[in-house]
Amino acid sequence: MLWLRARLSSRWRIQRFSSAACRLRRIEDEGDWFYSSEWWGTESDGHTVFQSNSVKGNGDVSVVAYPSSRPDAAHWPAMEKWLQERYTKIHPESEHNGLFRILGYQWRVLRFNENTRQSAVKIMAAYRKSDPGTVYVMQQPLCLAVPYLKSMVSAGLASLASCNYDFIGAVCGKKIMRVLCIGHGGGSLPLFLASKIQGAVVHVVEIDPVVISASVQAMGFPASAVKTPTNSSPSQPDMVDHVLWKGISERLFLYEADAENFVLDNNNIYDLIFIDAYDGDDIFPHKLWDPHGPFLGALRSRLHPEHGTVVVNLHADSDVLTPDGRVSPHPYHHILPMGKYVSQVCRSYKDTLLGKSIGKKREVSPRFAFIVSVPWLCNISLVVSKGTCLDRHLISDILRSKSRLVEDALDLPFSSLQYIKRDFIMVD
Repeated sequence: MLWLRARLSSRWRIQRFSSAACRLRRIEDEGDWFYSSEWWGTESDGHTVFQSNSVKGNGDVSVVAYPSSRPDAAHWPAMEKWLQERYTKIHPESEHNGLFRILGYQWRVLRFNENTRQSAVKIMAAYRKSDPGTVYVMQQPLCLAVPYLKSMVSAGLASLASCNYDFIGAVCGKKIMRVLCIGHGGGSLPLFLASKIQGAVVHVVEIDPVVISASVQAMGFPASAVKTPTNSSPSQPDMVDHVLWKGISERLFLYEADAENFVLDNNNIYDLIFIDAYDGDDIFPHKLWDPHGPFLGALRSRLHPEHGTVVVNLHADSDVLTPDGRVSPHPYHHILPMGKYVSQVCRSYKDTLLGKSIGKKREVSPRFAFIVSVPWLCNISLVVSKGTCLDRHLISDILRSKSRLVEDALDLPFSSLQYIKRDFIMVD
């Protein structure tokens, strides 16, 4: 979906300084917002590597490439060695054909109608010395470039871990974590989850075949993850796809489907559901938040009854909830068509998935829903969880504690906590 860069202010400068200080204490985050100037850019900074017209409401779909300063060339030999070792392990009889060379790294930005940035990923371009005419593009799965993705991951996984869910077991591959992602973009969120969590089995639903083609052809998403309506791969993965993605693509399932139909037509039970589904006009389809429509009712039945958690990415420019629960209009409401519906979306998800409040009582056991704002951007993450293990008055403290567990278990290069604590508000 489209995101807006935060207005320049003293808070912007302080946050960037804090982020820089954080990087000194941990592994460098190549997707840090510090590097956004490289891919945000101007028209003259990048060049188009994919362009096609969508018939699914997204207009002109393009992918623009920008140079990346990280990792620098001193680190390329280590990746070349990794590629050769992977190739040799899979094809020991053809060891010398597995000599890879890195051409470089780029940012690739998915855009709708030339002016909205829908997704940003980092890719590596490489070739085999035995076949120098063929260039292979691999998305860097551990690099989350846009802060709203880090917010969704941090808030969603911390909430799940707060519900007596065996998060460590899933990370180690001893337990299956069933995840559904509605809205694909460049595919960075499902790739990150499947790469970091060994037990994650991730289903991705994308309505637009042009977006799927853009992510595979220009943004380095594994082609072997794309499934046909019969749930099988359209073709066997080629040799290099197998080298790049073996162990990960087997747990990724990308379906071309309408989200409502997909949820209505399958019986899967998911532990965690991510929703980020904006079209070319920057609209979050009403049927995906209509409290009287079939989608939310079906989504409720797809959630695990004890800990099922939904995370929704929303624009917050023109309609945000204040700490006392009032709606606060934003003076830039004309910029974002969806902003004025934020409070309605929050209440639709909370009431439909968890049950409506009646006075001081609730139709179901106490569960929780909250929003957090995204640093640097005019977005919020809405989290709705069926977990019943939390004392309502301690939810914020428990989530902060679990965010540290998530950060340590996944060895994240960024602070998960900063995406939990910022403007935390319960949805009543």
